[in-house]
This record gives sequence, C-alpha cells and structure tokens, in this order.
Amino acid sequence: MSISPKFLFDCLWSGGVRFFSGVPDSLLKHFCAYVDAEVPSENHIIAANEGGAIALAAGHFLATSRVPLVYLQNSGLGNTVNPLVSLADPGVYSIPMILLVGWRGRPGVRDEPQHVKQGAVTGSMLDSMGIPWQEVPGEEKQAEDAITWAFGTCRERQGPVVLLVHEKTFSEYSTGEPLSLTGAGMSREEAIAIISQNLPESGIVVGTTGMISRELYEGRSRRGEARDRDFLTVGSMGHASQIALGISQSLPDLNVTCLDGDGAVLMHMGGLAVVGTTKPSNLLHVVLNNGVHDSVGGQPTAARRMSLTDVARACGYEVVEEPEGSPEGLKKTIRRLVSLPGKRFLEVFVRPGHRNDLGRPQESPIENRDKLISFLRDHRSGAPQPGVAG
Repeated sequence: MSISPKFLFDCLWSGGVRFFSGVPDSLLKHFCAYVDAEVPSENHIIAANEGGAIALAAGHFLATSRVPLVYLQNSGLGNTVNPLVSLADPGVYSIPMILLVGWRGRPGVRDEPQHVKQGAVTGSMLDSMGIPWQEVPGEEKQAEDAITWAFGTCRERQGPVVLLVHEKTFSEYSTGEPLSLTGAGMSREEAIAIISQNLPESGIVVGTTGMISRELYEGRSRRGEARDRDFLTVGSMGHASQIALGISQSLPDLNVTCLDGDGAVLMHMGGLAVVGTTKPSNLLHVVLNNGVHDSVGGQPTAARRMSLTDVARACGYEVVEEPEGSPEGLKKTIRRLVSLPGKRFLEVFVRPGHRNDLGRPQESPIENRDKLISFLRDHRSGAPQPGVAG
C-alpha cells in the first residue's frame, strides 16, 4: 500500500506547517515534487546541505513560532548532527521541527553498498541524539496517526522529531512539466565521454556521487577502456574534490581530474576554497552542471542562478574557463586544460536527465579501491604508463 503525497502534505498543512526545506531524496521524490508545485518559493527552499536545512527551519520557527518540516535522505543525517544537537536540541535553543527522512538501507531490504551501514545505524543514531522517531506506514490512517504523534511530540519536548519513510511509501506524483534549461546542448553522458577520452591515460579520475560515476563507468566499459584509474565516489556526496585534492597533494606528478556535479559542489562549497588556497600541481576540477539533483528526482539546484566560475576564480583557482556547452568546444577546452599545470576549473552545461537503462558498477567499492591503489602503486614505483588518449 502507499499514500498520496497530497494526503501527507494536507496532514502537515492542517497541523500548521508552512515552511519546507531539505535536500531531495529518491524515496521522497514524489512528496518533494508535490511540495515544489504547491508551496510558494519563499516557503520552500532546497538547501545546499541537510545541516543548512535544519538552520533554515530554525530561522523560520524563530520568526513565526510555527513548526517547520525538513526532508532528507538518512545518508544526510551526518550533516544534520551538529545543528540538531547544538542548535535545535531542547537543551540549547529548544526548537521544534519535524524531519521527514527517507530510510535507505533499511535492515532486511536490499540496497546499494553505500546505504547498508547508514541504514543499519539510522535508528541508533537518532536514539543516541535523544531524538524521538517513528516510521510512516503506507496506509493513510496510520500515516495520519504518525503525523499527529510528530506534532504532539515536537511541541511537547520543544525539539526535533523524525518520521522515517520506507521505499514506495508514496504513490507517484508528477507535474508533467520537464525542466527547461538554456545553454545545455549536450547530455551529461556525452560530455563525460568527451572529457574522459581526452584526458592523459597516465592520470586518474575521481567521479562524484550518483549518475556521473555510473556514466563514467559505463562509458569506459562500452569502449573497452581500463577502469583501474577511476575512483567512483558512491557515497559522501560533495566530497569528491577533496578526495581528488588529497591524492594530488600526495602524488604531485600525477594528473588528477575530478568530475563533479552542481548539487555536490553546492553541498560543500567550502571545498572550492580549500582547493583554491592549496597548491596542487596538477588538478583539473570539472563541474557538470545540469541545474538539478538528477539522481533523486530532478529537483532544481541553485547552480544555474549563480556563477560557479566566478566562485572558483575568487577562491584562487589558477585557470578558470567560462561555462562550455558544445561538444566541439568542450573537446578543445579539455585538450587545452590538460596541457596546463596547476589547479584548473571548468564548468560544463549539460541537459538534465539520464538513460532509463543506465547500469551500476559491477565491482564492489572495495574492488574499485584496490584497483586504483594498485594503479597508483605502479605510478609511484615508476612503472611505464601509457600516453594520452584520444
């Protein structure tokens, strides 16, 4: 059984919720789509990260005394820990709010490797923070009871409570209006193919969380290219650039490319400042900007309403290219950038969306790690390396 996003929204609205913020999640995508369609933009803010959503909700409560709703995937609970326990907790500022959390990796349910541990410890994490929680059943009367409990408990304790959502709790909802973005003639998959085929084969690629790593993997497999020089960041969204920087700092003669996404960059934008104020000798940071959180439902990010290139330039990247949007232009730009030293930044505009039959890596994260470590060990030992692709 499942409940309609409208039903849950109406229960929250009837209880007094007027402000919604969070980071989109695949288990909540139909609910998030309904909220985006029904709530004015000033009362629904898609946050850069989950901790920011807690702070936004706190600000709303301080201004209105109304209980806000924060939505997120349980993988983002780590980003919420500090503001939950040092801001909203009853022992600090005592701010009531309801968190609607998609429970990936729930015990007994098969899921991707990066979700298994988080799913197993979700309940104990909430217990350790002293945050009451319940699961949202897939039946309307019971779901309404859970909402009633959440309002009563957060108001009584004057602090956060959590409602955990299972897979397929919500029935489908769609506005039927695809997001239209200008300056995006390429698919992301096409852009990744162009980039990867024009990078030095002696270097490595760090792919960010979600579709980018999956499309990099499939492209390599389809073309028969070696995959031992790619690190596919299946979890820890927003940290790919720091992984790449850590490798680059440790192996300064190695070509390192980070394939990043706009949502991931926004989540931990401070990473740009760290790269820009460090001195990697050979790091190319490419952000594939489709303006949406593509892996979890296509909800918009803020990245097409601001300039990532200006941010990178201000942070201290030595070479910053203006956004590229054509296949031929991208090929020329990548070939020019790989010939330059230092920290370089390129933003690539791509279309939202992905193939429905897009696969996942066949190797486990440990197998991916070991292959890359072996490649880097050979690099350190001075083993002969291939030339330049393309």
